[in-house]
Amino acid sequence: MLNNLLNMLLGCSHRRTTFPITPMRKAGFPLAPGQRHSTYVVCLDCGKEFGYNWVEMRIGDPVAAPVTAEAAFSAAQR
Repeated sequence: MLNNLLNMLLGCSHRRTTFPITPMRKAGFPLAPGQRHSTYVVCLDCGKEFGYNWVEMRIGDPVAAPVTAEAAFSAAQR
C-alpha cells in the first residue's frame, strides 16, 4: 500500500521488469486484435508495458495497452 502511494506521488521507476517477452504465433494465422508482435517487458510494480530493443538491450518507449474484452464489451454497450 505504501508502495502504491509513493508511485502515485513520485511515479514508478520501472526498475523491476519481466524478462523480455516475444509472443509466438503459428504460421498462417493472423494476429488477434490487441495481440503483440514484437518484444516487450512489463514493470512488475505498476504493470506498464514497454518495448524492448535486443540490439541495445534496453527498455524502449511505453507500449499502448491492448483493448481487453471487458473494455470492448463495455464500449459496445454504450
